[in-house]
Amino acid sequence: MENIGVLMACPMSSYLEQELDKRFKLFRFWNVPQKNGFLIQHADSIRAVVGNAFAGADAELINSLPKLEIVSSFSVGLDKIDLNKCKEKGIRVTNTPDVLTEDVADLAIGLMLAVLRRICECDRYVRKGLWKSGDFKLTSKFSGKSVGIIGLGRIGLAIAKRAEAFGCPISYYTRSEKPNTNYKYYPTVVELASNCQILVVACALTPETRHIVNREVMEALGSNGILINIGRGPHVDEKELVSALLEGRLGGAGLDVFENEPEVPEQLFGLENVVLLPHVGSGTEETRKAMADLVLGNLEAHFLNKPLLTPVV
Repeated sequence: MENIGVLMACPMSSYLEQELDKRFKLFRFWNVPQKNGFLIQHADSIRAVVGNAFAGADAELINSLPKLEIVSSFSVGLDKIDLNKCKEKGIRVTNTPDVLTEDVADLAIGLMLAVLRRICECDRYVRKGLWKSGDFKLTSKFSGKSVGIIGLGRIGLAIAKRAEAFGCPISYYTRSEKPNTNYKYYPTVVELASNCQILVVACALTPETRHIVNREVMEALGSNGILINIGRGPHVDEKELVSALLEGRLGGAGLDVFENEPEVPEQLFGLENVVLLPHVGSGTEETRKAMADLVLGNLEAHFLNKPLLTPVV
């Protein structure tokens, strides 16, 4: 397989990059200054694309690679891949589900605790020597707060299970009610937000879920409500979020993702009721290696004419 061309869309994992380099003919797209010329030059040799949550395979890239057979995503999300174009051209698509579920769910709970108990602010309070001048202000309890989850898939369920251990009542919104759960279902996101204290975004990004958390939802969540986003940045109307937080119409937010990463609204930097993370939901050594191994396994399975490990298309 050393002669099979694989295009890596952007830097994502040094281990994955090294292993791809060992097993295939690897092209590092981010190092290419003249991308159009490069694609024309190598159009007949690139048979696979490896992408992630930041860069994948849009229609333009797919159309420029006539020999493309598979897109393997180093991510569970597929919003950077034109799935319709892949189906049209018979291109296989894989992702990395399951292996990152636990880490992302852990981080969601961590964000809830960090926002409510002001953990980051407490840390700065100690480092600045302010404790010597007096105790830190009282914060808000997490245990027992009602948690509403948008999207009750693998990650949403894992978050629910963890929040239940803190005595939190769980409710959820999905397109249709789940048959095998005792959690309270709400048929709209506004109703869900109206009936929970912490709202968690854990659904896939699609055209339908873009800005699923809008001004109306934030108003329903209210001035004591907390928004947690471990999904994708465009799930939330970021301008409305900034306004709601600055004006005190929303109680706080824990954000691992943003609309235009790595750009983050600077108005959020000075808010102590907001915790900002650089999209690290799956960012542990253990999980990133498992994700890389899935990418490698899917590519090798495809080119050896074996069943894909985690097929999407």
